Amino acid sequence: MKVAHRHEFFRRLAELDPEPKTELVYNTPFELLVAVLLSAQATDIGVNKATARLFPVANTPQAILELGEERLKGYINSIGLFNSKAKNLIATCALLIEQHEGQVPGTRPALEALPGVGRKTANVVLNVAFGQPTIAVDTHIFRVGNRTGLARGKTPLAVELRLLKVVPDEFRQHAHHWLILHGRYVCQARKPRCWECRVADLCAWPQRLRTPAPGGKAGKDLQGGDAGSV
Repeated sequence: MKVAHRHEFFRRLAELDPEPKTELVYNTPFELLVAVLLSAQATDIGVNKATARLFPVANTPQAILELGEERLKGYINSIGLFNSKAKNLIATCALLIEQHEGQVPGTRPALEALPGVGRKTANVVLNVAFGQPTIAVDTHIFRVGNRTGLARGKTPLAVELRLLKVVPDEFRQHAHHWLILHGRYVCQARKPRCWECRVADLCAWPQRLRTPAPGGKAGKDLQGGDAGSV
């Protein structure tokens, strides 16, 4: 994707949603960390239902430790991999108390040292809780980056590093959320909604020209008519 096209790509997404937010419900950095840790192979809706039960009872590292692993499972057993997630969350809470005075650290090395916290989770926390211009590549961003030609790569890390190079600085802070939301609601995996995509004319995916809108006709956006021109 050309430089001018990349800028226009994000300009349009920003125009649609100037201040994008995570769909995970949280009030503190620790609640965010818990929600993101629980979100692996789970939907935000499912995580929010679980944390709506958990957080009124325990929303600090000490409170979750006092709850204990078995009781914790009872609050999160509606989401996938709850057994391993409960084990990791208990261990993470212990480390936060032992090494960080119960606070969520604001550096990548410290976050990635926590059980169950990988690069993607660390990137989300750094971006959302600490305002750092990181990009957490999930399945949505991986798909959008490769499909559109914005940032192609064979691994999430490759896509992330490419995005950090190509996303214009002015859009870096919110790029993570724009791309996730675009992949979740428009550039979907099985049935991308190309006919209503605001950036379709900038997209390098050949299949977009053959993706019919409801009723069987190609949407005007596919030819750039509604999406604007560069």
